[in-house]
Amino acid sequence: MSEVEDRTAKQHVGSPPTGPTAPPLAVPDVENQHTATGFGVPEILRRWKREDFVKRGSLGLRALALLFSLLAFIIMASNKHGDWEQFDKYEEYRYVLAIAILSTLYAGGQALRQVHELWTGNRLFQDRHSALLDFFGDQIMAYLLISSASAAVPLTNNMRKGADNIFTDTSAAAISMSFFAFFALALSAMISGYKLSTQSYI
Repeated sequence: MSEVEDRTAKQHVGSPPTGPTAPPLAVPDVENQHTATGFGVPEILRRWKREDFVKRGSLGLRALALLFSLLAFIIMASNKHGDWEQFDKYEEYRYVLAIAILSTLYAGGQALRQVHELWTGNRLFQDRHSALLDFFGDQIMAYLLISSASAAVPLTNNMRKGADNIFTDTSAAAISMSFFAFFALALSAMISGYKLSTQSYI
């Protein structure tokens, strides 16, 4: 072997291989991953708190509507003082009484359903069906309440011009309770509309 060949062989032995090298391993971004996870958990917690607040707010408003409707029913039903001072002699007051009864039954039924769902965690209807029932039920009952109260106001004002007594005062008190029940159900209808807007249509 010549000197040149010997030198070339030594160079091949001492030099590292020049084949393809493996790509460096990717290091996971633990900091960003932690940040992304931390962002998701608080968001879920906030959503749960918001849903719980909406449920309890809706229940509270329906409880108020039940109370005011029941008071309107009791006050108007007891408004009998003889002669012309009988509520059942006037169509407007009979209308107030009938709607107060309907509102009492509706608000009471809805409140019982919500208490059952909050207490047991079991839903009587699907979420979307429940949202539709709440939204349209609240709106229809609120409209009937404001309609009956508005129809009875002119009659009561005309009576008060001739005689302001316990009959007209009792009628005014029943009408006021109907107005309060309307405001409670109107606010509940807004919450029901919000719940309906968050439902999936898929």
